[in-house]
Amino acid sequence: MKSIIVACFVFVIYACSPTKRGTLQVAPSSLRLIDVYDIPYQFYSQQTTVGGLSGIDFDSVQQIFYTISDDRSALQPARFYSMKILFSDNKIDTVLFQQAITLQQPNGQPYPSSKENPQQTPDPEAIRYNPIKKQLVWTSEGERIVTAKDTVIADPSIQVVDRTGKYIRSFSLPDNLRMSAQEKGPRRNGVLEGATFTNNYQNILVSLEEPRYEDGEQAKLEPHDAWVRLYKFNVSKGKAVAQYAYKLDPVAYAPNPPGSFMVNGIPDIMDIGNNKLLVMERSFSTGRLACTIKIFMVDLNDAEDISSINSLKNNPPQKPLRKKLLLNLDELGIYTDNVEGMCLGPRLKNGKRSLWMIADNNFSALEKSQLFLFEVNE
Repeated sequence: MKSIIVACFVFVIYACSPTKRGTLQVAPSSLRLIDVYDIPYQFYSQQTTVGGLSGIDFDSVQQIFYTISDDRSALQPARFYSMKILFSDNKIDTVLFQQAITLQQPNGQPYPSSKENPQQTPDPEAIRYNPIKKQLVWTSEGERIVTAKDTVIADPSIQVVDRTGKYIRSFSLPDNLRMSAQEKGPRRNGVLEGATFTNNYQNILVSLEEPRYEDGEQAKLEPHDAWVRLYKFNVSKGKAVAQYAYKLDPVAYAPNPPGSFMVNGIPDIMDIGNNKLLVMERSFSTGRLACTIKIFMVDLNDAEDISSINSLKNNPPQKPLRKKLLLNLDELGIYTDNVEGMCLGPRLKNGKRSLWMIADNNFSALEKSQLFLFEVNE
């Protein structure tokens, strides 16, 4: 029987060899699903509710995973977790939640909930570990609520913390990432969802989930130019140095009832070396609980820097990022929930790299916190 164990200090011997975290030797030719593991609804660990898991990364030295929760300090203070995972070449056996680590503000205090201070409430999404600095970078989507009764505008953020959650610094964001009460800039819940280190941790790429207002309309059922931006930051300076355009696929399924909510966007990106990425697209439509998850190989070579272009709708990119479908999880015949994060993990016993994905259950009994384990065929 699979089990979940809460542990403060656990020594684990993996059925795999240690490996350097990061890139692949060559681009993957395919991904083979090994196992899917469900974390129980309302699982309680370290005095926190485990859920809303929106990003994942691996520390090859300590042989632990980090995963971030998108709890906006509503249940417990905004946080991330460290995990040990026992697995073999054919299944995930045990998930051990070691620590729940509170994300700290610059003043050293936990983040407030939206009821306490909506301007300072984060919306955590992506998390990446830098083994050189022994630091983590995490992103917040910010907030944009514009109603007749209330207006809340909070910019997204990219922050650096240590492994105890202590605030170190924030990146400086370009102006076109600023939230606005007008229909310009990023859309609500469509901001900094994905992140990945590149170039031996000298740079980090972060991705929007959906198009900015100026860049055009959101993804629809029919094909059209739904442009999202990827931002390249210099890590040491904490400043953006380039932007790239990426075209989203259409929404996978029609919503039911017609005209109800549907979305397709980028929940995560991952560097695989040689100036290439894996980009995850996630499509959801009302009336269909499962999500459609597609993994694309994306080539940054020859892509133009669009930093000076304010509107991709009015000035479409001449050299956008090139993408090629690697895997549509619909083809696996399994249930896939709200998958939001992915990372490379340890090598399997057969010597091949493992790839992990994690799903956000939105703290809902109708959804699942899932861990997916894949074998990477290079």
